[in-house]
Amino acid sequence: MAASSSMAATAVLIPRVPTAVRTIRCSALLPLPPSVSAAPFSSSVKLIPESRRFPLLQTKATEESSVDAGELFSDLKEKWDKVENKSTVILYGGGAIVAVWLSSILVGAINSVPLLPKIMELVGLGYTGWFVYRYLLFKSSRKELATDIEELKKKIAGTE
Repeated sequence: MAASSSMAATAVLIPRVPTAVRTIRCSALLPLPPSVSAAPFSSSVKLIPESRRFPLLQTKATEESSVDAGELFSDLKEKWDKVENKSTVILYGGGAIVAVWLSSILVGAINSVPLLPKIMELVGLGYTGWFVYRYLLFKSSRKELATDIEELKKKIAGTE
């Protein structure tokens, strides 16, 4: 009895804040200090040159890599005109779209099962570890992987 009366007293003694006064902040950003300078858009952030920020990740853009949309469409039109069995290509493209759609449904179904996504993550991590050990860790196996990829390219392109 004493415990329940102390709980009731505690519940009564907790002050309630009116809903109009209650404010909730859900921001991860800190509030900014008031501006001291008279300039309306002054900044106190020190800009670091790109070369000092990321010394190992420097890239340079060249004008040679720009792609013209008209040239791209003309190349695609030439390749489409060279195709002999257009109906087969359309059928394979439609089949690929349906396969991607069905696989997304399958992945959604797997994600809805409680433990299965975690098990699939473990299988993926295990396969990744095996692939790194088998093909990427040693120089001879990297050469083997490169030759396998080149053979596959030749099979796909039909030059073998």
